[in-house]
Amino acid sequence: MCEENQTQVTQIHIIGFQSLLKYRSLLFIVLLLTYLFILVGNLLIILLVTIIDHLKTPMYFFLKHLSIADVLLTTDIIPVMLDSVFFDEGILPFWGCVTQMHLYGIFAFFQCLLIAVMSYDRFLAICHPLRYSSLMSPELCLQLVIGSWLLASVNTSSEILILIQFTFCGLNSIDHFFCDLAPIVELATSDASILVMHDFISSISLIFFPFIFIIMTYFCIFCTILKISSNFGRRKAFSTCSSHLITVCAYYGTLITVYMAPSGENTSYINKYISLLYLVVTPSMNPIIYSLRNHEIKRAMRKMVNVIIENE
Repeated sequence: MCEENQTQVTQIHIIGFQSLLKYRSLLFIVLLLTYLFILVGNLLIILLVTIIDHLKTPMYFFLKHLSIADVLLTTDIIPVMLDSVFFDEGILPFWGCVTQMHLYGIFAFFQCLLIAVMSYDRFLAICHPLRYSSLMSPELCLQLVIGSWLLASVNTSSEILILIQFTFCGLNSIDHFFCDLAPIVELATSDASILVMHDFISSISLIFFPFIFIIMTYFCIFCTILKISSNFGRRKAFSTCSSHLITVCAYYGTLITVYMAPSGENTSYINKYISLLYLVVTPSMNPIIYSLRNHEIKRAMRKMVNVIIENE
């Protein structure tokens, strides 16, 4: 319960980018165009993988779900971000803030797990090519995706169940552009040590361990590639995993910096801008990485365009 001179928090004020107010119009336009690009690019990938037969492979099945997660994650975050930029400050009901935080946790943790699953897929394709089709069956692909969704959902839901038992009185402003766990916990007037420990264990389990798994799989991949005698064979093998490797570096690099780096005097301020990289930049990079650099996707796009032209 709140004390007599304190009021229960019913709204969360999101400070956003008030230090960039003089660039508000430019920032709003850039964020809006980026969001539209993310939607169009990732929805196009989802459509192509769904309707084009030669893209119905494990790699593109996982890419489709990565694009789905990108669309859901950015739709959860960017509209609120645009609101805070346009009106100088965003305001969310407390339960709306909790809902945004809940969805964000599910989508973010799912992406961590799915990227690790994609590295396992590339490991089997390069290190065990003859057994790849039997090992990476459609049933296993579906089980890995569903398992990733369930694990991310259960973990995030357990954090939220702990959070909603806290008392929030008085202060209701966060120096961020969305409802992230750390700035919200700072507003709590209850002891948050259990939640902090839970979040640390979650970060180790669902961010650090998958990252270590990715490093191990890529070590095996590189060792296998180096054993290939021809330069053409090595280039072809590396090209099959280069797009995923770029995504790993971009996504995990920023995520580990934000959530597992030691805290400092300006950590929250710096993390706010680093968060833009994996919440805005990385989802906008994925359509470019996996489309413009991928011959199969480009061939599927040409095929779809030709079908549309013929129908007209």
